[in-house]
Amino acid sequence: MDQFNRRKFLEGSAGVAAAATLGTGAALFTPVVQAQAPTFKPEKGAKLRVLRWSRFVQGDIDAYMVNVKKFIDKTGIEVRVDNEGWEDVRPKAAVAANTGAGPDIILSTNDDANLYPDKLLDVTDLADYLGKKYGGWYPAGQAFNRPDGKKWIALPLGAAGSMMVYRESIVKTAGFDSFPKDTDTFLKMFKAVKDKGTPGGMALGNATGDGLWCNWLVWAFGGKLVDESNKVVINSAETLKALEYGTELYATFIPGTLSWLDPNNNKAFLDGQISVTNNGISIYYAAKNSPDPKLKEIAADIQHASFPVGPVGTPTESHLYFNQMIMKYTKYPQAAKEFLRFMMEQEQFDPWLTGAGGYVAPPLAAYAKSAIWTADPKNTPYRDAVKNLRPAGYAGRLGYASAGAAADFVVVNMVAEAISGSKTPKEAMERAQKRAERYYKV
Repeated sequence: MDQFNRRKFLEGSAGVAAAATLGTGAALFTPVVQAQAPTFKPEKGAKLRVLRWSRFVQGDIDAYMVNVKKFIDKTGIEVRVDNEGWEDVRPKAAVAANTGAGPDIILSTNDDANLYPDKLLDVTDLADYLGKKYGGWYPAGQAFNRPDGKKWIALPLGAAGSMMVYRESIVKTAGFDSFPKDTDTFLKMFKAVKDKGTPGGMALGNATGDGLWCNWLVWAFGGKLVDESNKVVINSAETLKALEYGTELYATFIPGTLSWLDPNNNKAFLDGQISVTNNGISIYYAAKNSPDPKLKEIAADIQHASFPVGPVGTPTESHLYFNQMIMKYTKYPQAAKEFLRFMMEQEQFDPWLTGAGGYVAPPLAAYAKSAIWTADPKNTPYRDAVKNLRPAGYAGRLGYASAGAAADFVVVNMVAEAISGSKTPKEAMERAQKRAERYYKV
């Protein structure tokens, strides 16, 4: 089957529509505190190179580049922006950090900053200013980018929410008037939509964003990769319960999910092959902004919901986190800080959130008031992704080990092996335990 290119699909459908909404709602809120702006004096002749993950909604990059041009026009500083896939940014960032050469600023995912904290510029002054001005950073951003509780090694950018995306009409036809809020009913719903010939499916390949449902699965039953002292405890009775549940859930999936990466469920959903999956808002964004009447019909039927709560009794949300790193080797640290300050200020950040159509949830509390979250009620479930985010390194401290284990898809691979039957749950847990210990014993 041809690999579905989500970027190409969205490129032609939504750029104009998203660009037309830029700036709406920018006047709806004012900064919480008129914080004293730090004085960054860009170096003479400064030039900046930015490496960032590729857009999954066209309006993201359109609005981002509008802001880049505003910065160039205001400062005269040349800025080059390169876009790469999530899986390509990580190794390129690691090479840059280890060789001391490459982009000045890198926008990456999850806790990649913790892979090489000593190679990153201290941005505490900038983070403190933005936090005071815009209602404070959510705890997840602090956990990821201020791991010692004092020094900021990178700046939070936001998160793409991993929410449940479903066809309302199909779920209702299957006998459910609302989306399930507990794991027992969730499983019953997956069985019911499969029986109706419109199954669900979630990625079990090494999908940076869409594989995050595996964290939810383990946590929902009380399992965790490590405990509070960073001891690896994934091989547990609680994880076993999660994998046993996952085995039943997987039996309802459409075939092929073991090889799914981030684009595959988008294609399957928009092709009408599945009725339920987990994803960012990009499926809805593509359908809503497409000129194709069939996709517009699907958009009208799409609803979003949080993952159900498992036996632990509390939400266990895992979302794709984004950070902004300034590399310590940059020749232009003042210019780089000024660029990030400019991009995070309300005059630029709010139009960017709007242009991205709700794809990125904000890391600063004040931006929850952005009009994008209520302009379309279907956007609202994505608003609090950073606020409700549990880092993948739960329940331990974030750092090299948590970043390495996440980048190596330890939990995703364990879930895939166990619930597909390629390994017994015991074998899958033992393998995950050993793989994780390699990182946590370093």
